Amino acid sequence: MDWIGFVVGILCVIVAVLIIASFYFYNVAIKRNKKQFLKNNKDLEQPDHPSDDVEVVEITEEHIQPTPVFDADWVNSQSFETWQLTSEDGLKLVGYYIPAKIKTNKTVLLAHGYTSQGKDMGGFAKFYYERLGYNVFMPDSRGHGASEGNYIGFGWIDRKDYLLWIKEVINKIGNNAQIVLHGISMGGAAVMMISGEKLPEQVKVIIEDCGYTSVEDELKYQLKRMYKLPSFPILQTTSLLTKVRAGYHFHEASSLKQLENNNTPMLFIHGDADTFVPSEMVWQVYDACKAEKDVLIIEGAAHGMAFSVGRSIYEKKVTEFIANYIN
Repeated sequence: MDWIGFVVGILCVIVAVLIIASFYFYNVAIKRNKKQFLKNNKDLEQPDHPSDDVEVVEITEEHIQPTPVFDADWVNSQSFETWQLTSEDGLKLVGYYIPAKIKTNKTVLLAHGYTSQGKDMGGFAKFYYERLGYNVFMPDSRGHGASEGNYIGFGWIDRKDYLLWIKEVINKIGNNAQIVLHGISMGGAAVMMISGEKLPEQVKVIIEDCGYTSVEDELKYQLKRMYKLPSFPILQTTSLLTKVRAGYHFHEASSLKQLENNNTPMLFIHGDADTFVPSEMVWQVYDACKAEKDVLIIEGAAHGMAFSVGRSIYEKKVTEFIANYIN
């Protein structure tokens, strides 16, 4: 019967390794902390882009404006209101509201990316504020910035928080409010995940920039790309740990499934040089969306860089798209 003890021993070792691996990857990806693995990640660098074509439109030198999307100087120069609310599970959430120069019922809610914060959306805020005359609201997602939370929701848990913020915007502006949701990376996934919920009629348009198809797909991709590891069974055990600690499984956090229930017009944007959230994902989420939709591919743009690489084309497309639905 020694072989039984041997097999049991091997199984115990496997289980122990999986538990250790699950806690490791939970701490790396989900737990709120400094994400060292993002430093010097080549997938987050903007490569040279010798070809400056965007779809069929030729970009000349004056179109290339590598202004960072953060634009911290502009944000810090603004007078903004700090809003707070309590999430359904008791967390204090914080956001920043900049009223338009001229009173308006048009407001953009900007959803930031992974490990970022609301004020890092300064480049987009400046565009909506100065070019389009919008009110701007920039919340910190749970686990980010000044908001509470010891884990990252990857857009899935955050979608419920954003629904609360949307109600706050409507309470502030009034029932005639017209709201645009605009998210980048994790924020892009968040606004897609929100789209499958029952949204107030005041939400008129959704803009998603380089969001992923699902948390499961993105983490599976990163396990292979960064660690050269197969997803099974590490992803499944880490997902189980995440369910226990953060309240969600990876497979349920799906942009694709939510988009199937979306009725809000949506513009999908992605850079074709994105290797962090692979650019082919944009066609999957685009196809899943049954509402009115359009897509913009910025050639040569890496992850989160579409706005910087093809800024004038980006702004033109966004302006024209939302004009179809905002009075």
